[in-house]
Amino acid sequence: MSIHLGINMEFVRHEDKSFAAGLELARQIGYEYCEPMVHNGRELLSEAGYFHSVSLDEDPLEIKDLLAQHGLKASGLSSHTPLMRPEISVPYLEKAIRFAKEIGAPVVNTDEGIRPSWLPLDEAWHVMKYTLTKVMQVAARHGIYVGIEPHQSISKTTAGLLRIATLVDSPWLRVNYDTGNAYLAGEDPYQGLQAVRELLIHVHAKDITLQHGEAERGKVTGTPVGCACGDGVIDWSRVAAILKGFNGVFSVECGTVEQARRSLEHLNHVLSLVA
Repeated sequence: MSIHLGINMEFVRHEDKSFAAGLELARQIGYEYCEPMVHNGRELLSEAGYFHSVSLDEDPLEIKDLLAQHGLKASGLSSHTPLMRPEISVPYLEKAIRFAKEIGAPVVNTDEGIRPSWLPLDEAWHVMKYTLTKVMQVAARHGIYVGIEPHQSISKTTAGLLRIATLVDSPWLRVNYDTGNAYLAGEDPYQGLQAVRELLIHVHAKDITLQHGEAERGKVTGTPVGCACGDGVIDWSRVAAILKGFNGVFSVECGTVEQARRSLEHLNHVLSLVA
C-alpha cells in the first residue's frame, strides 16, 4: 500500500492559530503530510498569527524550512481560484505552481469556482480551456500537477469533473477527488473514484455525518470541511480497496484538532487491513 496520510490545514481554522502552530499540532498528532492553503497578497488574520493561510508573497524556501523543522512534507497546495475568471486564475495558479515547486508540493488543487452570472455555460468551457491551456504550460515546465476538485456547479458531477480535467491534453492536468463533496452533491463517491482513478493525483479524505447528509445532500455542491473520518457515512475500507495501489496522499479535511486525531487513527487502521 502506497497511500500516505496528510492533513489539510483547515483543521486549525477555528483554533485562531498561525500556520506554524498548525504544523506543530499536525506533527504532534502524527501526520506525515500537510496541505497548506495559500492566498495572494497580505491578509490581516494570517499576518497577526490568527489564521493558517500562507501568502504566496512569502519566501517559499522559508516555508519549506518551516515544514522541515516540523518533520512534515507538503502533499499539495490548497489553491482554489475561479477558472472562469482568467484575469484572476491564470496569474494566481502560475504563482502557486512556482511556489509549490520550491516547497516540494507535487500538486496545486483547485476547482472551477462559481460561474459568473454573466457567463453562459456553453461559453464557460471555452474560458476554462483558455485558462488551463495557459496554466498547463507553466505546470509542465515546473513538473507540478494541477488537481481539479469536485466542488462547484459543474465539477459536482463526475461527468462535469472529468470534462474539466480533460479540457487540455496534458499529463499534468489531473483530479483531486473529494469524497465528502461528491457525496453531498448527490454523487456516488465510490463510482466517482473508480471513474477518475486513472487521473487521480490527490485525495481529500472528507467524511460527512449522517445528519449533515440528510440536511444537505443534493442541495449543495460541497462543504468546507467534514467530520472525523470514520464518524460519518463514507466507507473508508471501500475507498481504500478501490484505490489499492494508488501512490499518493489522503489529505484529511476536518474541522477540529480532535477530529484530525480520530481521522488519523481510523485511516491508519483501515489502511493496515488493506495492505
